[in-house]
Amino acid sequence: MTVHRLAAPAAVLACVLAAAACGSPTPTGSAKPPADRVLRLSFLKDPGQPPDPDVFYAGQGLLLTDNLYEGLLRYRTGGANPRITGLLATSWKESADHREITLKLRKGVKFHDGTPFTADAVKASFDRRLAVDQGPAYMVKDVASVTGEGDHEVVIRLKKPNAVFLSYLASPYGPRMMSPTALKEHAGSDDAQTYLRTHDIGTGAYTLSDAKVGAHYGLKAFPDYWGHKPYFTSVDLPVLNDDSTQQLKFNNGQLAAILHDLSTSAVQSYRKNTAVRSYSLPTMQSLFLYVNPRLSFLTSQAGRWALFQAINAKAVAAPFAGRGTRSLQAYPPNMIADGKATQDVPYNTAALRNLARTLPAGQKSITIGYDSQSSDLQLIANLIAAQLSPLGITAKVQGYPTSQIFGWPGHPKGSPELLVAGGWPDASPPYTWAHINWDPDGGLNYLNCSVPGITRLLPKGEATGADQIFDQVGHLATQSGCWYNLVDLDDFMVTQPWLKGVPQSHSVAAPFTLKLADLSAG
Repeated sequence: MTVHRLAAPAAVLACVLAAAACGSPTPTGSAKPPADRVLRLSFLKDPGQPPDPDVFYAGQGLLLTDNLYEGLLRYRTGGANPRITGLLATSWKESADHREITLKLRKGVKFHDGTPFTADAVKASFDRRLAVDQGPAYMVKDVASVTGEGDHEVVIRLKKPNAVFLSYLASPYGPRMMSPTALKEHAGSDDAQTYLRTHDIGTGAYTLSDAKVGAHYGLKAFPDYWGHKPYFTSVDLPVLNDDSTQQLKFNNGQLAAILHDLSTSAVQSYRKNTAVRSYSLPTMQSLFLYVNPRLSFLTSQAGRWALFQAINAKAVAAPFAGRGTRSLQAYPPNMIADGKATQDVPYNTAALRNLARTLPAGQKSITIGYDSQSSDLQLIANLIAAQLSPLGITAKVQGYPTSQIFGWPGHPKGSPELLVAGGWPDASPPYTWAHINWDPDGGLNYLNCSVPGITRLLPKGEATGADQIFDQVGHLATQSGCWYNLVDLDDFMVTQPWLKGVPQSHSVAAPFTLKLADLSAG
């Protein structure tokens, strides 16, 4: 791990707001599209997991899984409204009690191994996800049966009412259809996991042509794709180890776009540069503050609430101008209607200043942690530390590796008093955020806070999907003083001027990726 002490917080903020002073990109770019119709993109460091949709559960590798594989439903591309539409299912009907879904399946679809897509593939794909039993498996664990009604209709029955299940089918992490022929042929001893590290068996517009972990990935257009033929016949994805190399390659015209992991200073510089195109696209991403209710003065709700009030949220969000705004709701953006689950935290430093005067010396020093891979999260941690210092609270800013942070839920030993973390839900219903982050057994409840009222309400919300329940849950989360949503973040992407169709190929539910078949050049 690396430790960062705040020596000059004003200088940090000045560097962000005046990007030119800290080294700004100067693209010469590429005015003409590639004659070979190869789309050249990149990964900044490796996606970290194989492009197996039953295993992959991270961020930037969605570019692979979402273009190689397809689910029954999806979220529409373009715009901020996370509306569900058909994909390999052309229509669907849900029972009033949210326990049965009937789907009509698309005809004329082939898997990449030539196997026709039928109802048999739905059951095989669901069964395989359960057998692999990795992170995304929870989405199908409530399934009681999958029954084909002929080749092109399927009925899914659930063990209990679940108003969220259709959204699981549309989720970028939801169950993807896989060739039942290939699953059998390459099953091995691990349900084809070894095979799918370097191959794919989906129905997407592209096939996996190369997968060298840490070095390079490649895609090729699938000639028998059921939809419209992609403009780009192949996609080249080298793995780059640092953001300066990625920006240099883009600035020299060697990359068509940068889709993820641009620093705040680079974002501000690219926004001003007329030689390229930049996009700030709607997402469900947020940057949150998690509070440890077991440490220091934060063991009381009053102490946690005093901390919240002492944070100038408007100033924290300011460096993200053009790609992010101050959060007004307890949930990430585009999840719940405006005016619901509002945070209503007044900015008032008096309570924390007065509390600090009464604290023993050992409680006047705290640690603010962040994921050491993210400059955005480090920036927020530094800004909060700078705001607390004049009030009598000394904050050390410390980076932690992602693997350590993900080990804290359920095992909080070694966790800091505060943690700045980013994230997005698996799907659009508020339940998919509230359960994972605010339930005692939630996989992203990093600092192990528990609110009995939330725990009682969430099963009712899962069964009914009622907004009023999630409005109440959001207010309880904020009032607890354990979770503070600080910045609603857009997907910032920068492209060469000839790349067309970027906003139309982006989904609010799938960060860091585009539907590559919808891109063109001109």
